[in-house]
Amino acid sequence: MKSKLLNDDQQKTYALIFDKGDEVIEKLKEFASSNSLSASHFTAIGAFSDVLLGYFDVTKKNYKKIDVREQVEVLTLMGDISLKPDGEVQIHAHVVVGKSDGTAHGGHVLSATVFPTLEVVLTESPAYLHRQYDEETGLALIHL
Repeated sequence: MKSKLLNDDQQKTYALIFDKGDEVIEKLKEFASSNSLSASHFTAIGAFSDVLLGYFDVTKKNYKKIDVREQVEVLTLMGDISLKPDGEVQIHAHVVVGKSDGTAHGGHVLSATVFPTLEVVLTESPAYLHRQYDEETGLALIHL
């Protein structure tokens, strides 16, 4: 993955260009950690060779996995970067991908492999976003 700082004001903006074979969530976590990002949001377009989507089942407090093992276009990818209660970086991203027949699938991004590219614009917020464990859902939700 290559990155370039586009704007160095209060809200820094980065362009991230992922390489073939990059795992999206892993690379975003690495970038956020190495740049001390604690509150950011991003959007992206590109393509994946495969993607594992999740649909959160509130009754089971777990993700139903939707495995898409084919080349897809990333029609829209958006998400945020925050800190878990233990200080670890958390990526929360949702995506809609399009198949060659024009059908679309969407959900929470559990993992995704880039091919041939993914173009991300990431904006850092000047304030921290922290997550707090929510017993009712079993999720770490943003706590303002």
